[in-house]
Amino acid sequence: MIPGEKEFKPIQIYMYICDLYDRELKYYCQRYGNNSNPAFTDREIMTIYLFAGHCQKYFRIKDIYNFASECLSSRFPELPSYRTFNLRLNRLNEAFRVLSTRLISSFMPADCNKGISLVDSLPVITCAGRNRQGKVAREITARGYCSTKNMYCYGLKLHALTLRREGTIPFPKSLMVTPAEDNDLTVFKQARGDYIFDTVIFGDKIYSDFEYFNDDKKQNRNIEMYTPVKAIKGQSEQERQRQKAYNDLFSTAVSKIRQPIESFFNRLNEKTTIQRAQKVRSTKGLLVHTMGKIAIAFIYLIF
Repeated sequence: MIPGEKEFKPIQIYMYICDLYDRELKYYCQRYGNNSNPAFTDREIMTIYLFAGHCQKYFRIKDIYNFASECLSSRFPELPSYRTFNLRLNRLNEAFRVLSTRLISSFMPADCNKGISLVDSLPVITCAGRNRQGKVAREITARGYCSTKNMYCYGLKLHALTLRREGTIPFPKSLMVTPAEDNDLTVFKQARGDYIFDTVIFGDKIYSDFEYFNDDKKQNRNIEMYTPVKAIKGQSEQERQRQKAYNDLFSTAVSKIRQPIESFFNRLNEKTTIQRAQKVRSTKGLLVHTMGKIAIAFIYLIF
């Protein structure tokens, strides 16, 4: 049974998905064959996935299907077999990506500070261990190192550029995924460097590149990047000690400002288990796992 306070949420989600599907999502999953209008629609699949994840905390596809079969059969009488449900869900990976983008862009809170951004990344792990070999979605995953957890893993990286909000966790301005081996600074330069203007950005030490940010980026686009102080190779011990007090204070101040983005990732993982992708068995399944979990995390914005 669905609790009373959640009784109308499937309807709200369904109406939002239908509206967005007719305007945009259909172009990313539309069929052109003989089965272009199945009895059980893509709108219903997305609604079940989002409702079961957001309201019931079911994240495994099998658990989502069992919940729909037991508790939502009256609302979705044409629910197919589990195998068909799983197959069709995996075909909606691009639709979930567009849905996530629209949720974030359409419901940005008014208290976002567009002049201060926080940047960081989170690993989405398909296989962990220094000597383990990833066998799933090899075309989009790679072996990387997570310094926060001090471990090697296969999978993706979820890169987030967020806007600071006073007294609460930041709100994402953009999210993107890359193979886990990709360097965060390189991804920032290639994917975001030409589209960011008039902002102060706070990141960790990996974003330290004085030459890149202090030349044309700072002067032409009004971008400033602040990171904890990174040790200078070849610097003498005497000089390091002379600057230690200032460097420690500066690093502490930067870390305090950028700490909320770590809370953002922690909350995202707690609410969706996005970081744990060891059960995924295909490339499309991994994309649904990643983009679908982001949509689950932000679907509350429509209520």
